Formats: sequence, C-alpha cells, structure tokens
Amino acid sequence: MAKTLKRAAAFSALTKALVSGARGGPSLSKRVAAIPRMLKATASGKYDGGMRLALMTAATVYVVSPIDFVPEAFLFVLGLADDAVMVAWLAGAVLAETERFLEWERQQDRIVVV
Repeated sequence: MAKTLKRAAAFSALTKALVSGARGGPSLSKRVAAIPRMLKATASGKYDGGMRLALMTAATVYVVSPIDFVPEAFLFVLGLADDAVMVAWLAGAVLAETERFLEWERQQDRIVVV
C-alpha cells in the first residue's frame, strides 16, 4: 500500500514538473508526442540520445519497481528521499531531453540532402 502511494506521488510530481516546463519551452503535448519519435530516431542511430534514454529508463524502472535500494520500512525518510531524488532527476532529464530532441528535429528540417 505504501509503495503504491509513493508511486502515485512520484508520478504526480513528474507530471507537475513536465507540465510546468521551461519558460517558453515546448508544451507537454509536444513533448509527449516527441517521445516515440525520439525512441525511433535513437534506435535507428539518427539521434544520439541512447545513453540518456537508457538512464531515464533505468530511473523509471527504479521508481515503479517494488524493490528499493533504501526501503521505507527501515529508513522511512531516507527511503522516500531516494525516490524523490530519482523522480526529480527523471523529470529534469525528460524535460531536457525532449527539448533537445525537438531542437534536433528542427535542425533536421533545415538540412537539404542533395
């Protein structure tokens, strides 16, 4: 039960961070729509986000996983803090990477292959 509440709070924090975004940055809908394209471009080798996407995937798995490096049952505050730090990093990473990818896409539109 506690892990479920923690996950809900973590995803709520991530959603708030994504919605707030950078001033003048892409909207949440543009960022979410860019994620499948970013994954496809990375998988095909066109976009260089492989390591960053792998780290974001690992962070997501850690947050949603029932296994915890610092369990809340033993160290309540520290157990929640490690997840909060992970969610904060993940939110920042998603914001930065989607913005970087959208800029990369804009640059690709300017390149004319002859």
